[in-house]
Amino acid sequence: MRLRALLDTDALGLRLLGGQDELDRTVRGVMTTDLRDPSRYLSGGELVLTGLAWRRGPADSEPFVRILATAGVTALGAGEAELGAIPDDLVTACARHRLPLFAVNESVAFATITEHVVRQVSGERAGDLAAVVDRHRRMMTSGPAGGGPDVVLDLLGSDLDLRAWVLSPAGRLVAGSHLTEAGLPAGVRAALAGEHLAGVRSGRRGPYRATVGSTTYSLFPVRGGGRGTAGARDVRETVLSEWLLAVEADAGDWPAERLDLLEGVTQLIAVERERRDAARTVRRRLAQEVLELVQTGAAPAEIAARLRVAAPVLLPGLGAAPHWQVVVARVEWDERGGGGDARGGPAGAPAAEAGGGAGAGRRAAGPEGGPVAQALLEEILVDPLSSGPEPSDRIAVAHTGDEAVALVPLPAVSSEHDGSETGLHADAILEAVRAPLSAGLDGDGRLTLGVSAAVHSAEGLRGALEEARHARRVAAARPGRVCAAGHQELASHVLLLPFVPDDVRRAFTARLLDPLREYDRRHRAELIPTLEAFLDCDGSWTRCAARLHLHVNTLRYRVGRIEQLTGRDLSRLEDKLDFFLALRMS
Repeated sequence: MRLRALLDTDALGLRLLGGQDELDRTVRGVMTTDLRDPSRYLSGGELVLTGLAWRRGPADSEPFVRILATAGVTALGAGEAELGAIPDDLVTACARHRLPLFAVNESVAFATITEHVVRQVSGERAGDLAAVVDRHRRMMTSGPAGGGPDVVLDLLGSDLDLRAWVLSPAGRLVAGSHLTEAGLPAGVRAALAGEHLAGVRSGRRGPYRATVGSTTYSLFPVRGGGRGTAGARDVRETVLSEWLLAVEADAGDWPAERLDLLEGVTQLIAVERERRDAARTVRRRLAQEVLELVQTGAAPAEIAARLRVAAPVLLPGLGAAPHWQVVVARVEWDERGGGGDARGGPAGAPAAEAGGGAGAGRRAAGPEGGPVAQALLEEILVDPLSSGPEPSDRIAVAHTGDEAVALVPLPAVSSEHDGSETGLHADAILEAVRAPLSAGLDGDGRLTLGVSAAVHSAEGLRGALEEARHARRVAAARPGRVCAAGHQELASHVLLLPFVPDDVRRAFTARLLDPLREYDRRHRAELIPTLEAFLDCDGSWTRCAARLHLHVNTLRYRVGRIEQLTGRDLSRLEDKLDFFLALRMS
């Protein structure tokens, strides 16, 4: 439809403020936004409606309008409810970029304009499926009262008999008509998330087909349809943070109209995702302020003051001062942009992590890892028992460079009978997300994560941050694309391993273990498993023989062969320790 037709419809309450010569432009859709940069959700031809909440001062109008014009937006409609009159700086910016500007009377809801435009556009297209698109678009663009993605998924079920869910890249259930384990079990969600991430990294166009058990699903990426800057971004910047729409059906034989419908639904869900991300702005800012104070050595009293501000935001309804844990994460990309093995080494753990050597301090290729790690921590640390409107409303994550730091409040921390503490545990954090995130890293990236002990005051935060960073370095020395370590491991010998240069590791382990591996390969003697068991049993002949189901004399023969091949004596503590470390580093 034409802009002129909108202006001629009195019920819409639109008043033209500029762009008289552009009224023959075509409107192909509507988007309601108060984001400062909505470019990733613009595909061109939209009438953009805004309540001006993005405007903090006159200088904000020019960049906002420039973004809309670059994305090919047809016109801008500004509501008068927030500021009364439309600011002159916005009128000037629209005139400079030849973007038609309408004032929307405060008595007219954006949903009314949206409904009218969608009805006109879909009427021109005709067809039953277009009527369904109308309903989806109307519900999603009407603001929070529209019900969010759940309403859209309910409509897919009622109108098209399609069961669908919105999942995070880690497999968390974001929205769906069946928000129960019976509707989509955790194992299925993790498998679908992994298939989706692998599909995105392969460069194939969605939807992606995935079969779990006997059920086939079609996976639609939820991303902005922008033609501008968003389209040129490195896929690694977004693949680990974008949602997906999982539909219980095989879309391979769908007609183009139905595929277009589902693509439209993903765009609407993307708008909801951006709304939720915008809600994290305050928590991110609080985390950034606290992190900067801690890193610059600010006085504990100053840090405590910021924590008192943060506590009500992060723990709504709880009056008691919480304990805190710090979680540090890094996402790093391999220099070659792909390939490499998944162990600590050139691809798995850069030399800067391994500690020293010629490659120490090098910067991995690829996009900055900090924002990616920030989005991942906000996803991984979601509190499903949160009492706030969003399950992520108790997570505050900042980032600097390639590192993200999460400040995690705990209402209370108690010690268990075994001496351990409640709170976040490194292994438990990654247990459910390791498989899908490994698929998203696709052989050329690593996620490493460290978790501090809980602290109860501002004085402890600096130590907790350093503790989490040291734990993350321990994780970086381990094999695998997704690794974590906790503060409990910092009292162990493994704390030393991340600081051993790669070439020293290889030489040390080769000198001790290569003769045994070669002998095992030629004679199938199982000397390496025997050595591991002997050390695990603290050198006890009887316990080791029982574990391996061997006669003690056979065990003595094998240990003697190990000593003969290596020139070491397994009765000496220092030789036992050398073998133990070589096995851990190999």
